Amino acid sequence: MLLITHPECLEHQMQPGHMERPERLAHLLSHFETTGLLQSLTVQVAPLVNRDLVKRIHTPTYVDGLSKASPVTGLVRVDPDTAMCARSLNAADRAVGAVVEATRQVMSGQHDRAFCAIRPPGHHAETAAAMGFCFYNSVCVAARYALDELGAKHIAILDFDVHHGNGSVEIMQSEPRALVCSSFQSPFYPGRFDQGQWPNVVLTPLEEGTEGSEFRRLIEAEWIEPIRAHRPDLILISAGFDAHRADPLGGINLDVEDFSWITRLIVDLAKESCGGRVVSALEGGYDLNALALCAAAHVEVLK
Repeated sequence: MLLITHPECLEHQMQPGHMERPERLAHLLSHFETTGLLQSLTVQVAPLVNRDLVKRIHTPTYVDGLSKASPVTGLVRVDPDTAMCARSLNAADRAVGAVVEATRQVMSGQHDRAFCAIRPPGHHAETAAAMGFCFYNSVCVAARYALDELGAKHIAILDFDVHHGNGSVEIMQSEPRALVCSSFQSPFYPGRFDQGQWPNVVLTPLEEGTEGSEFRRLIEAEWIEPIRAHRPDLILISAGFDAHRADPLGGINLDVEDFSWITRLIVDLAKESCGGRVVSALEGGYDLNALALCAAAHVEVLK
């Protein structure tokens, strides 16, 4: 199995004490290495994305505006929760580049599945808005690339982050070739695109305190049939691990085994529809130990 990452993803920094910090990725990769998981994977460094691909889903005005606002020193705030340092957009370019390259290799048959160990995350970024620690919507860029250039007829984007993937819904709401399924704590941040009805979107709100058994019941009841009916040629995962009970930014009580379970479900659905092709991209997860354990369990199943 393929793992794509890049050391430049560690160079994006926001204000001291911010939860979306370089240690998230460093601790995850260190755990992968010390457990021997990293050595069992094909590891590659992420290329820089061609920003023309980014502009297929984000407006050119937005993309160019972020570049112009990028600071030489210090921080520039683009949203109450999100700031750029001098290296932030370079890290974002690597993050998107990782998911695009993983998608290319999986669609070409070089690998069945891939995990992108990246930051900053992406699923809150809307067509013309950075928010929720996100600048570019990496998974949606890769989805558009697969549909436009890699021969995919249908794509599924599955998001189990504790925060709703509002950006993915906003971007893909009028794209019938894409199915978006998002489970999320509700009511909760960001409170956008989480209550509408779209024929290609499945929203699965979870009450605060939801346990793994209820999470599994809802996912089985609400995701399986739409995914099977959509018959995706590739499944993209927005893999947030902040629904773990230890996470400081969430209120859902999932355990490591629940992330293994949903990953196995996704892999099985992918084997039914598209030869097992899955590309997963890291989104949230802010308790370092829980993040590392959940991500490792996720990758073990993807293998």
